[in-house]
Amino acid sequence: MKGNEMKALNLLRDGFQEQFGLYVLDSEKFNELLMELSGEFVEANIPIVDEELQLEMSLLLMETIGL
Repeated sequence: MKGNEMKALNLLRDGFQEQFGLYVLDSEKFNELLMELSGEFVEANIPIVDEELQLEMSLLLMETIGL
């Protein structure tokens, strides 16, 4: 890719960055994936036996993710 093309793409990226971030954060798919991954992470790495507390920990971890 030529330098001018890359520069143009970078300008477009910068212009749409915030809009894309909002699109992703508002996406139901993003939320579902994040919940699934945080649940898997808690189950594999944090020794919490109570399922309700596992869910709460998953939700707390989800809150730490941002774009």
